[in-house]
Parts: sequence; structure tokens; C-alpha cells
Amino acid sequence: MSEKPTIETFPNSHPSRDYSIEHEVNEFTSVCPKTGQPDFATMSIRYIAAEKCVELKSLKLYLQSFRDEGIFYEDVTNVILNDLVAACKPDWMQVESRWTVRGGINTTITAEHSGVESED
Repeated sequence: MSEKPTIETFPNSHPSRDYSIEHEVNEFTSVCPKTGQPDFATMSIRYIAAEKCVELKSLKLYLQSFRDEGIFYEDVTNVILNDLVAACKPDWMQVESRWTVRGGINTTITAEHSGVESED
């Protein structure tokens, strides 16, 4: 896996209030590691910020860096969640990837971080 652009953050102006933030990326692209064919998804990122929020230009550049990377659906969804959690340390976060139909099969992957440290 190549080195990814840095996910930048900025201070949350209201850290004492729980409010949800949702980013939807309609043109996410990666490559199937088995076939080398492109995979297309809509990526939804939902979170409750703690001290930091995700800066959108850096998020866009980070997500675009997967364009030529061979990676399975399940892995890319969890890698994105892990990297975002490391960058902004949210109280809660969910990453959902909805992939275009391949071979007549719809696939949706949902990975979640609850704010509690995991063994992943």
C-alpha cells in the first residue's frame, strides 16, 4: 500500500455538544486486486466529533489516493475508518461503502468505531 496523503483536521468549535457530521463521496474508486478492474462506490462517512473535525480538501485527496490501489471492499472500508479515527479521534464514527453491482451482486460494507479502543 502506497503512502497516503495526510488527513488534516481543524478544531471543533462545539466540542461539548454531540452533533453528527456526514460526508458523502459519490465517486470513490479503487481497483479489484483479483481482476485489476476498477471498482466504484459511494462512500458515506458519519461521525460525532470530539476535539477535531476532518478538513474536506485533505479528505478528498486522501480518498482519491485509492484510485489505482488494488484493495478489497472490506479492507478499504476498514482502512479508511482506521485512518480517519487516528486523525480526528471522534467520539463515534461509521464508514459505509456502497459498491456498484458486480456479477449481479450488490455489496455494502459498514465499519464502525465506538470511541472505545479496540484490538483491531
